[in-house]
Amino acid sequence: MDSDLHCTHGALTDSFGWLVQGILACLAFTCLILKRFCEPRRQRRPWLIWFYDTSKQGMGALVIHFANIFLAEFFQGDPCTWYIVSFLLDSSIGLLIIFIGIRLTQHISRRKGWDHLVFGEYGKAPYVNAWLSQCAVYIMLMLTEKIFILLIIQLKFWDQVRKIIMSPIKDPKVEVAIVVLIVPFIINVFMFWVVDNFLMQKHGRWKQSIVNGKVKIHYEKNDQDSCSESEVLLSGEDESLADVNCQQRHPMLVPVS
Repeated sequence: MDSDLHCTHGALTDSFGWLVQGILACLAFTCLILKRFCEPRRQRRPWLIWFYDTSKQGMGALVIHFANIFLAEFFQGDPCTWYIVSFLLDSSIGLLIIFIGIRLTQHISRRKGWDHLVFGEYGKAPYVNAWLSQCAVYIMLMLTEKIFILLIIQLKFWDQVRKIIMSPIKDPKVEVAIVVLIVPFIINVFMFWVVDNFLMQKHGRWKQSIVNGKVKIHYEKNDQDSCSESEVLLSGEDESLADVNCQQRHPMLVPVS
């Protein structure tokens, strides 16, 4: 049966396979840079904050990518078809699992007061420890997603899908390029854009200033994040006291580095 395979075991990890994967990584990283410049100028993240946000996604993507490479080589049959089926499941059902996981972990973090685990919040420094903690949480979410997908891919249904999905392609290098570069690039542009919106702080704008010769980064909340008139009226408090409480809950300018 192996004689019928176009893409043999080892095709994803030979010199051509690694070259194609390197090109994909560069293109995906470039897309995230372009996304930063597409953000409104008032809300555009400084490079350090952008790096903290996108590196979480990058590390998670690497974990999933190498898990798919390993599993494709581990399963019997054409590794390219195993890889593309796994990738498509990660990009559809997996994206939904990631979204639910992010919402759940962020809800728990906010209720427990674990500010360092709230995605996009890095403290007043910003602190590297907050970034590392968020990276760990995100990678755990990606591993959880991969376990769910691994269970789904065990269904016999996917054997028939694998036989059909790449059957027109006979050249093994073309097959590697399609399943590792072309299809992932097109889908990753969408996935990275969406997931980056999940992970970034989006409730205000970043401002830079120079203090004593050093660049300082400040986060300024949008007007809609401050207390509205209805919030003050519904509080049932004295107006002056309500204003004080409003300022305590919604400071207008918070230094983050």
